[in-house]
Amino acid sequence: MSNSQAKSQRNGHLRRRYLARRLEILRAAGKEFRVRGFAETGMRDIAAAAALSPANLYNYFAGKHEILYFCQDNSLDRMIAALDKARKMRTGAASKLRLMIASHLRCVLDEVEGSTAHLLTALPSRQQRHLLAKRDRYEEGLRNLIASGARSGEFVPCDPALAARAILGALNWSVQWFSPEGPLTAAEIADGFADYLIRGLLAKPNALERLSSGRELHESMHEQARQEVRKRATAR
Repeated sequence: MSNSQAKSQRNGHLRRRYLARRLEILRAAGKEFRVRGFAETGMRDIAAAAALSPANLYNYFAGKHEILYFCQDNSLDRMIAALDKARKMRTGAASKLRLMIASHLRCVLDEVEGSTAHLLTALPSRQQRHLLAKRDRYEEGLRNLIASGARSGEFVPCDPALAARAILGALNWSVQWFSPEGPLTAAEIADGFADYLIRGLLAKPNALERLSSGRELHESMHEQARQEVRKRATAR
């Protein structure tokens, strides 16, 4: 291996470690935001929760608003990656929608603190506009998936925008009541939500019984989505 290749490999390893540490800080910060509230949480609180000194924390984030922005931007990247995967699946609209629902819930409930996923107004307007553009892209993809299922006859005729908003409303509200110490895991909640939400769209409701829960597929594809986001972040 040449010196340049070895240096590139070392740099890649350092970038991956840096991103992994930022994700750990994000999870710690999200818990503090949930317990204390965003306005009442300080960088010292986040540093203590992440087992870092305040000075070391600033090596990763300039302030709590940057942490919040990173949370939302990273979450949207993962959801959009899952959307792209669903589009490419050679299966029906219901299976694609199930993947999106599972990926969405596991992202906001399991991988990052969901309480930080919707504090958009706490961010500067420029960052809000960037995130809103991504949210619109994600919602449009969900609408298109529902519209495709309706055209094929797999779903009942419906207003795709209304159906998409109903689904997103149910998914996003879950952060208000979900508890990691509760009786159900994020994956189990995702499967239950998928059953309830998809059943209302199916032209033949009994078709739901033939759909596999697909947990292994969801986990595999979700891990691929996480890896793609890490690659994009490393390349920045």
